[in-house]
Amino acid sequence: MARPHAVGKGRPIPGPGRRSLLAGVAALGALGVAGCSRVATASTEKGGDLLDRLRAQGVVRLGIAGEIPFGYIDKDGDLTGEAPELARVIFKRLGVAKVQPVPTEFGSLIPGLNSQQFDVVAAGMYINADRCEQVVFSDPDYRMLDSFIVRKGNPKGLHDYRDVVAKKARFATGTGYAEIQYAVDAGYRQSDILIVPDQVAGLNAVEAGRVDVFAGTALTTREVVKKSSKAEATEPFAPLVDGKPHVDGGGFAFRPTETRLRDAFNAELHKLRKSGELFRILRPFGFTRDEMTDLTAKELCAG
Repeated sequence: MARPHAVGKGRPIPGPGRRSLLAGVAALGALGVAGCSRVATASTEKGGDLLDRLRAQGVVRLGIAGEIPFGYIDKDGDLTGEAPELARVIFKRLGVAKVQPVPTEFGSLIPGLNSQQFDVVAAGMYINADRCEQVVFSDPDYRMLDSFIVRKGNPKGLHDYRDVVAKKARFATGTGYAEIQYAVDAGYRQSDILIVPDQVAGLNAVEAGRVDVFAGTALTTREVVKKSSKAEATEPFAPLVDGKPHVDGGGFAFRPTETRLRDAFNAELHKLRKSGELFRILRPFGFTRDEMTDLTAKELCAG
């Protein structure tokens, strides 16, 4: 898991931050990092007292990165996505009635959290060893494999990163995506990778014939190709990390001092897992039962 420091949804990768804000985030841009007032400085009390303060003020500020389906502002200007919807349920159970979005770029989420610009990261952020040195994570609410967008019929027979290398396919992925490093690990030259803003741009590149394949998460690739007559998503697969299949998992990030809040959040998350309510919350955003998980943050932080 040890890689050069950067910020992708998956493992750290060389290069810029993950994804630019998608259309719609501008609708609440005034709430972004540059313009929001800071939350109160964390207490020195063991485990932190943020949960008590959130209950008193009745609102929790969520850092989001404008990424469908994880956390974004919809066409009506409303906050939605799997992480904000899950946060609404859990924080209501914790006695905090309202959630407020603070849109920012993905690469600014952890710095913004630790500089008090919002209370929790609710962006479906992958949990990995480098990030675990900067924040504390909830247990993951989902797990995720990779998938490719390819032309209909998958004419080059591309099913994993080794195929991309072996068949000298023209390869694209998103800004700051973990898939950059997965491809490089498989032997693809980083300078040959076409970097595009997001999965929509990746689909367009495949449809236009500019690349043979775009790599992303299984969820985002299968959702974006649904209306395409020219492209399809491959079967999900686990990329190899240090020669072993690797499964990513995403969760909520909290400041390192706020372990009481993290633990209370986890307790409610585990109840939702057990009851099946977690899947019912995530399903409208394209998640399947295959993406439900019993992984823990401790396991993912270990790499």
